[in-house]
Amino acid sequence: MTRTALVMAGGTGGHIFPGLAVAEELRTRGWQVHWLGAPGSMEEKLVPPRGFAFEPVQFGGVRGKGPLTLLMLPGRLLRAFLQSIAVLRRVKPDVVVGLGGYITFPGGMMSVLLGKPLVLHEQNSVAGLANKVLASVANRVFTAFPDVLKNATWVGNPLRAGFLQQPVPAVRFASRSGPLKLLVVGGSLGAKALNAVVPKALAMIAPAARPSVVHQSGAKQIDELRANYAAAGVTGELTPFIDDTASAYADADLIVARAGASTVTEIAAVGAAALFVPFPSAVDDHQTTNAHFLVDAGGGWIVQQSELTPELLADLLQKTERSTLVERAMKAKTMQKTEAVGEVVRACEELAAKREARA
Repeated sequence: MTRTALVMAGGTGGHIFPGLAVAEELRTRGWQVHWLGAPGSMEEKLVPPRGFAFEPVQFGGVRGKGPLTLLMLPGRLLRAFLQSIAVLRRVKPDVVVGLGGYITFPGGMMSVLLGKPLVLHEQNSVAGLANKVLASVANRVFTAFPDVLKNATWVGNPLRAGFLQQPVPAVRFASRSGPLKLLVVGGSLGAKALNAVVPKALAMIAPAARPSVVHQSGAKQIDELRANYAAAGVTGELTPFIDDTASAYADADLIVARAGASTVTEIAAVGAAALFVPFPSAVDDHQTTNAHFLVDAGGGWIVQQSELTPELLADLLQKTERSTLVERAMKAKTMQKTEAVGEVVRACEELAAKREARA
């Protein structure tokens, strides 16, 4: 008998890509996987091309959206509950797996109401609102960082296979010489501050010593990024999206990035040195907490966006030796946890087996 899982994750790549890692492993083990997400969302763009059935439920974020959104919340939540019930009754999942984003709340609550086993994974070092509530009713709870939720198991972040297959830092750096190779990653939504500061910083460095750069802008900001580089009189490989992020991390001497949970844990798995610039509007400032997980272990640096200037970045790039970067990369590597996908999938199989035994 084929088992069925309903995966719930949405909003940003930080939730979606760990969800895809779990979904792909479940499929490898013979499960049929459906995905609950919001219509018109990033997950609707990314998930169906990978061969998973997409189940739309209309629900979105509420924090920081103003009084009108809060006033409409009861009606929106009721609609999402009813849509989630319809999906659950039609798909009939053996297990429901939530990996964060507001979309997980209605699906998670209704799965418990209908007696479906619920497995949660919290990616961030500060739990999101949906997972804080759902953790109290879930069958199994996992986290990417330690000490995030009570009665949770710290397993790291579900990672795609490429992040676990890169050579270790000492091997990668052994034959490198010349100017540094810089990778700038703004995350799935991009980062205007990095797009503005980095080209100006590069322009302050003499061309012979200037790092080569790959700069990921975010889909909506590529034209602005190209204009910024042209205005600064510098060149780089500018792209809205990086398909093979694992190889890009491994190829870089230094990464400049936001500090989303996926970014931080992927960098640890590869073993790379990073300068983290946390997104200042992140809920509960969780990106700063995420970054400190590696920075406090010696795996990189942290600079708040308000303090990031072209002068500061240019100075860091000129003063930092490659030998320092390989040391930071090796320390980042010591913080990796690579068994999250296996742990989450194992929990799904155990809960499904218990359910079958009772049937």
